[in-house]
Amino acid sequence: MAGGRRIKKILVALTAACCAVGLHAAEPGEQAVVVYNKRMPESKGVAEYYAQRRHVPANQVFGLSLSTNQDISRAEFRDTLEKPLAKALEAGKLWRIGSFPVPATTNRPAQKQKRVSESKIRYAVLCYGVPLRIQADEALKEEGEEQLRPELRHNEAAVDSELALLPLIDPKPMLAGPLRNPVFTTTNVAMLNPTNGILLVARLDGPTPEIARGLVDKALEAESNGLWGRAYFDLRNIKDPGFKMGDDWIRGAADISRHLGFETVVDENPATFPPGFPMDHIALYMGWYDGDVSGPFTQPTVEFMPGAFAYHLHSTSAASLRTPDQHWVGPLLAKGATCSMGCVYEPYLGGTPDVAVFAARFIFYGFTFGEAAYASQPVLSWQTTVVGDPLYRPFGKDADSLHRQLAVRHSPLLEWSYLRLVNLNLVMGRPMASVVELLEQLDLTRKSPVLTEKLADLYAAQGKPSSAVHEYLQALELNPSPQQRIRLRLTLGEKLLAQGQPAEAYAQYRKLLEEAPAYPDKLAIYQKLLPLAQKLDKKADADAYQAEITRLTPPPPSPSPNSHK
Repeated sequence: MAGGRRIKKILVALTAACCAVGLHAAEPGEQAVVVYNKRMPESKGVAEYYAQRRHVPANQVFGLSLSTNQDISRAEFRDTLEKPLAKALEAGKLWRIGSFPVPATTNRPAQKQKRVSESKIRYAVLCYGVPLRIQADEALKEEGEEQLRPELRHNEAAVDSELALLPLIDPKPMLAGPLRNPVFTTTNVAMLNPTNGILLVARLDGPTPEIARGLVDKALEAESNGLWGRAYFDLRNIKDPGFKMGDDWIRGAADISRHLGFETVVDENPATFPPGFPMDHIALYMGWYDGDVSGPFTQPTVEFMPGAFAYHLHSTSAASLRTPDQHWVGPLLAKGATCSMGCVYEPYLGGTPDVAVFAARFIFYGFTFGEAAYASQPVLSWQTTVVGDPLYRPFGKDADSLHRQLAVRHSPLLEWSYLRLVNLNLVMGRPMASVVELLEQLDLTRKSPVLTEKLADLYAAQGKPSSAVHEYLQALELNPSPQQRIRLRLTLGEKLLAQGQPAEAYAQYRKLLEEAPAYPDKLAIYQKLLPLAQKLDKKADADAYQAEITRLTPPPPSPSPNSHK
């Protein structure tokens, strides 16, 4: 009983730390319009499915005759998508256009501006089959274009980012170069409204219509059960002032993740996560800077949790969404991510989303995915596409209530809620000993590989290596996921070697290869096994490992024809 009271008392930390700025109900489907391509039956299917699942009124679902290509010209965008959608919204009385005086400036006389003055909707959901990219119009010359920096004097753009300015009816902003986002970094969701000149445009898209439809299913599942798992951040540890900002954004997102209770992994190496990195139960991933999907995300199975957000910063991360193995956004969705963002053309670093701003608004403020995505973009009319259900809000529920619901349902996700509780208490400065005591008294710890591994980590941090090894071994007996099992084996190998138990470490590495025959970094494991086999006088094994090392070691690069001897 005393342990139960102690646990209940500590649970207060969940809502206090996670939802300090208030809670939000799920966003109603009435605030969205859905757009599909009438020339693609699959597009209509995705639209109807989304409208049914999100209860979007039938008169807010629009079919337009669009190109079936991912790329469209400026004229096609204007004549087949931008103007017809604006006309449909006004005709359907979903928003009202007003006329506003614009005072004179030194370079411009006073004028009238037409823009949205009232709006029933805030979101536009573009469905699989709606074009992705607006091609450059070389013939288009605009007044003031010459004042842009040379690298910004082009007018290609993401359809989403250009359509976000639909509420600005007349005059339209200049198409060349990016436009400053007036709601960048806002913490006030009321600002994210067509009456402030912005429509929150996202798309249900991906390599297949089935993947596109699944994005709303996974979003709804995470809204019901919470977004749980681990958070992974891949820095470059770059010092170049021109690129350091990207690292700063990702590091800021990692700090937010850690302080809000996620089990957070940060890689400081210049290279991206290697293929053999054991990335399990992924709730959040943010990294850079490979041109095509790489590392753990190339493996046959990636352990994305329902609702996971995954983002890789690269100039062409979303140059196409139709491919499961090129660029980044398409492959991440194909492997199970629920939402992402990416660039369709070269944005330059300053024109990409600030993921620290995104993380704060998505996790802490409880914004919808669409709200957080647009609050994190410094510019619009540019290159970012937002992929996923924009109404998706996984952090809108009272954390204590969600914890109790999971407990009543005996949900397997309850272990993650307790893990977040443990991390929050550590962040808030509670003594590690009291947090360890909490885990020791919790019945669920003895059934949970996640909590048992955490207890092992805390024992290791307390300087109790034998207790840590015991708990890591216990976690292996509790049916961990395949990637968690690999991490446990690798961790045990290191801990056992540090304790002078080479035979036990040897057994763990061999077991890893037995359980994961397709492990992509076998060379590293054989390199660990070889000296251990030699030390343990296992000559036949040592010979076999040496042969495998020779076979798997890449040949040295060929010398240049002009190199000197």
